[in-house]
Amino acid sequence: MTWKCPKCGREFSKKDQQHFCEKPQTIDEYIAAQDERVQPRLNEIRAILKKALPEAEECISWSMPTYRKGRNIIHFAAFKKHIGVYPGGEATEKFAEELAEYDTSKGTIRLPYDRELPEDLLVRIARWCYEKYKK
Repeated sequence: MTWKCPKCGREFSKKDQQHFCEKPQTIDEYIAAQDERVQPRLNEIRAILKKALPEAEECISWSMPTYRKGRNIIHFAAFKKHIGVYPGGEATEKFAEELAEYDTSKGTIRLPYDRELPEDLLVRIARWCYEKYKK
């Protein structure tokens, strides 16, 4: 049985499947489209990344909030049980020891909603990515 979104008409296998009927054009639009319970956490991670990367541009890339300077530096996105942060595979390897208590995979850090965000670690990862990837 499929579920059809009443807004865009797309069909999904799960009822009330979360998706973007229209792709967000700004980080504000992205956050506003998320569940109200998640929005404060998204704003918190956005503030952390803005503080860490004041010289980077905010944009949407791969349908995710992204910080870039000549090229993409770091992304984040909301999911059902966590926020995904995407600094790239080299960053997750470099910070693997400090990320040991988090669920990670190559290039991905999953930050559960029920835990405080590791602000200092995120700032260091973002700054490292900026130095590595800026043009």
